[in-house]
Amino acid sequence: ANVAGYTTEDYVRVCEVISTAPNVAAVEINISCPNVKRGGITFGTNVTAAHDLTQAVVAAASVPVYVKLSPNVTDITEIARATADAGADGLTLINTLTGMRINLARRTPVIANATGGLPIAVRMIDAVTRVVDIPVIGMGGVMTSADALELMMAGASAVGVGTANFTDPLACPKIINGLEPLMDDLSIASLEDLRTQVRQSR
Repeated sequence: ANVAGYTTEDYVRVCEVISTAPNVAAVEINISCPNVKRGGITFGTNVTAAHDLTQAVVAAASVPVYVKLSPNVTDITEIARATADAGADGLTLINTLTGMRINLARRTPVIANATGGLPIAVRMIDAVTRVVDIPVIGMGGVMTSADALELMMAGASAVGVGTANFTDPLACPKIINGLEPLMDDLSIASLEDLRTQVRQSR
């Protein structure tokens, strides 16, 4: 369950209640929201605010807590460390930055609806998984099996798909079904082996 709010109390109360629901296995706190008690600064752009919010939610929730990090920071590893130190069970990153790419030959946008996530997520996942030992769910512009595999190569333990579902309701099964043949082409025996190999090479 994804949780957002404007105060620490918002997050704590919702997580207390929703984490008791039988179909909720974890809560993901979206810290890209403005903290109205601190002048509107976004929780996810301030190390202290991110740490304190995470600590409060972890104490209140009865299921694992994942923190969704914002890309709109100078150094995402600082926020990652702060939330990990506060007890987060895992991280999800990133909230998508909207961007655009143009197919030079066709003179049209690469993405059908013109804008979408650019692969800054790959760099941020790579940076964060170098400094924390908790699982990372990668997301942000995943449209194909290759995109998903790239995030796993960067260190993600799992991959989330968002925007692609709006343009193609079958995006997730297509991505999943495309992984095995792509892995065969690249001589990858297993995703876990891939993550381990890449981590050891960095």
